[in-house]
Amino acid sequence: MNSAHPDRKQKIKHELREMLELFLYLAFFFCAFITYKALLLAEYAVPAYWDYAFALINAAVITKVIMIGEYAKLGKRHENKPLLLSATWKAIVFGLLVFAFHIVEEVIKRLIHGEDLAKASRELRLDELFSRSIIVFCVFLPLFAFREFRRVMGEEKFNALVYGSKGGENRTMPPGIETHAK
Repeated sequence: MNSAHPDRKQKIKHELREMLELFLYLAFFFCAFITYKALLLAEYAVPAYWDYAFALINAAVITKVIMIGEYAKLGKRHENKPLLLSATWKAIVFGLLVFAFHIVEEVIKRLIHGEDLAKASRELRLDELFSRSIIVFCVFLPLFAFREFRRVMGEEKFNALVYGSKGGENRTMPPGIETHAK
């Protein structure tokens, strides 16, 4: 065994944890949106049960899109700016990436169903894709704000602040983080 093996294991464990956190966050919001949609459609007796499966698949795919985008260092342009600007920039960049992915996905779906490329492109419902992108952007804002806080604070301090101390003792603020409560 070489000495890099434990580092590789740690990196894989970290990446899987990142993916799980992203997936759970996105799945929560997408399923909440589907619940809202299902309640609206229930008034017209339109079932939306399969939409939950699609929401979970969508969360998994968008998780992978984000992970690939971060690996490609997208959104790094404003990391030296204030956190609000950096998080907003990343939400925009990754929102556009997801929008582009949805366009490609819709075209591929139509091609699979026998349409030619010109017709598949013409019949895209850009209004629907745009409205989805607005929702994704709104979901991405707090996501990237938290991720930017974690990047700036350092993962250890951030985890101690958000999840509490590791040993299960009382939650305490990590050193260097001051509170204003008296």
